[in-house]
Amino acid sequence: MLNYSIFVNNKDVTDKFAKYSKVVGALFMITGILGIFFPAIMSLTSAIFIGWLLLFSAFLAAFQTWQVNRKDWWGWLKALLFFVVAVLIFFNPLSGIIALGILFTAYFFVDAVLNFSLAFSIKPNSMWWIALLNGILSLAIGVYFFIAIADPLKTIWLVGIFVGISLFFDGVMLWSLGSAAKKA
Repeated sequence: MLNYSIFVNNKDVTDKFAKYSKVVGALFMITGILGIFFPAIMSLTSAIFIGWLLLFSAFLAAFQTWQVNRKDWWGWLKALLFFVVAVLIFFNPLSGIIALGILFTAYFFVDAVLNFSLAFSIKPNSMWWIALLNGILSLAIGVYFFIAIADPLKTIWLVGIFVGISLFFDGVMLWSLGSAAKKA
C-alpha cells in the first residue's frame, strides 16, 4: 500500500513520483492500446504470464514445504498442482486463456450482484442508478463471456480486449496522478 505521508513536504519524492508515474502510465497506455488492437497476442501473453506465476509459486510452495515440514503431503500436493497447471498452460496456452475467460465470467457475475445490491441499498440517493447501470453492464459482460466460452476464438478476443482496457485505464490513472503531483 502506498504511504501517502512520504509525499508531504518532500519535493524530491513528489518529483520522482510525478516523473515515473507519467512514464509508467504512458507505457501502460501503449501496452493497453496494443492489447486492444491485438487481443489474441494480449490473451496469449496473459496466459503465459499466469503460467510463469504458477511455476514460480510451485517452486516457492515446494521450498516452503521442504523447509517447514517435509512430510506435509498437502504442501507437496499444492506445489505439484501449481507445477502441473503451469506446464499445461505452457503446452496448451488456449486452455489457459479459456480458464481466464471463466474467471472473468465469474468476476463479472459477482460484480453484477454486488452492484445490484449496492444500487438497491442506496436507492433513495439520487445517483443509485449509476450502481444499477454498472450492475447491468457487468451482468451483460458476464453473460457474453459465459456464451463466448463455448467459442475459444471469442474467448481469446474478449480476454485480450479486457486486459488491454484494464492496462490502458491503469495507465491513464498513473498518468493523471503523475500530472497532479507535478502541479502540486
